[in-house]
Amino acid sequence: MNKDSESNDHICNNSKCKDVLLVTDSTTGEVMCSSCGQVVSQNMAELGPESAQSGEDYMSKSRTGRKSTLAFNDMGLSTVIQQSDKDATGKNLSGEMKRTFYRLRMWDKNSKAMPGHRNMQKAFTLLEGLKAKLSLSDAAVEQAAYIYRKTLAKKIGRGRSIPVILSACVYASCRFTNTPRTIQDVAEATNLRRTSIHRIYRMLVRDLDLTLETYNPVSFITRITTEVGATEKTKRDAIKFLIKAEELMITSGKNPVAMAATVVYLAAITNGEKVSQTQVSKAANISSVTIRNLCKKLKDAKIASFSNPKLTKVVKNDETYNVATRLKVKKD
Repeated sequence: MNKDSESNDHICNNSKCKDVLLVTDSTTGEVMCSSCGQVVSQNMAELGPESAQSGEDYMSKSRTGRKSTLAFNDMGLSTVIQQSDKDATGKNLSGEMKRTFYRLRMWDKNSKAMPGHRNMQKAFTLLEGLKAKLSLSDAAVEQAAYIYRKTLAKKIGRGRSIPVILSACVYASCRFTNTPRTIQDVAEATNLRRTSIHRIYRMLVRDLDLTLETYNPVSFITRITTEVGATEKTKRDAIKFLIKAEELMITSGKNPVAMAATVVYLAAITNGEKVSQTQVSKAANISSVTIRNLCKKLKDAKIASFSNPKLTKVVKNDETYNVATRLKVKKD
């Protein structure tokens, strides 16, 4: 029940000179006086949005059908003509009406078999599978479908493989929506070569004039720390190191995944965790040499400080090495 305090022409018998409070019963559609109980109006229409429903109630009471989306070849506005020649009451149609519906079914079938529709039907079926494999959001899927439709409109994908073009569109969509998915993740999900997807991606950026921002390295820290089994403190320290590096403009022009892996490794070493560069490099799918070089740059900038000498140096074969950078330390 909803209370409505707006004044109207109703005059209550119990409080003639005071404003009355009207109560609206959304179930029966009646508006009644809260003082005397008189029904002021009835059979009121519900002007608000349709209430949330689930399961069988949605299928039986929903009047709008599924929402329109770009991730379907018909944008979710498909037409379904029943095969049986009967009307809504169950009566058989006349001969003339049967012929009319036969022609309508043929036109509907032929319109769905057009080359453009077949192309999008195959591509968006693959897109639905990539959504589940990469755990993409609805916004990323919509953006990928929009980019793919633009490629078809400009005839960029003519003569090229549909899965490769769709994979490039998915990666561009992830970059556009800042969804932390690398091109290697997309390549592994589609069983395609990374170089093929990257070549089509560069072509899309050039021909469609796409403006895409680089990934934020913070988005990859949680993923890397989870895979290497690091603690929550290591994760927080890695974010602090990364913020310092951004302030000093060290992250400019660097691979965001490599920067995230480097600060995770430095934070793990600082906290005394047994995490090797090989583990971090495998989790981030980059080279351990990249982590080693970035570690040296961050340590030269004094972003990560190692107060414990046991964590700073290790002696092997009468030579002292730095744990973070694995570089030989000069003896005093």
